[in-house]
Amino acid sequence: MLTHFFVTGTDSRVGKTIVSRALLQAMAAQGKIVLGYKPIATGSQALADGVRNKDAVTLQQSSSISYPLAKITPFALSDEDIFTSDLPFDIFERMTEGLEFMCQEADTVVIEGCDGWRTLITPQQTYSEWIVQTKMPVVLVVGIQEGCVSQALLAAQSIIADGVTLLGWVANRINPCLAHYPETIAVIEQNIDAPLLGEIPYLPRAESREMAHFLDLSRLAAMA
Repeated sequence: MLTHFFVTGTDSRVGKTIVSRALLQAMAAQGKIVLGYKPIATGSQALADGVRNKDAVTLQQSSSISYPLAKITPFALSDEDIFTSDLPFDIFERMTEGLEFMCQEADTVVIEGCDGWRTLITPQQTYSEWIVQTKMPVVLVVGIQEGCVSQALLAAQSIIADGVTLLGWVANRINPCLAHYPETIAVIEQNIDAPLLGEIPYLPRAESREMAHFLDLSRLAAMA
């Protein structure tokens, strides 16, 4: 059984949180207990009742268990650039500890990353190093817009070259006016050595919608 996997994107703002929500909803519909985990999140706000991150809130609302936001996102950063923030030296160990605890609580944990595959968390250290160390399988989110074909192929090649399993990719239509949408999906599908798990159309307020029906988890199970 697929106990946990990592969701990365071709870039920032391509819909990783939306796709993570759809994956959580789809697995919950199969009767699984699921939890979302975003160990590092940028753009967080300090409020009277604590630090709040909108991505973490979406994952919390999409999970089977009402998990505390501080556990879903232990490193909620206000800065948009991770590597300019003061993260602890043992950041990977602490991220792994949080994941292991969640795996005891849920059948499957969906871990959402930050930005793209090669995101820096220090000037010399990438987020992807944690994924490689833990041998975590990956789902790639492709934001369908101008220039996305090159981004998708480069990201997929980089993930596979790092020696981790690319479970599949999800197309998220973030530009509703993009011409040649079917052709774009087809050419990416022909050139990525992993299955297309689903297509999410452009949806206003997608973070509050039901999206499980846009995904085909049988393809995910075949790769696990």
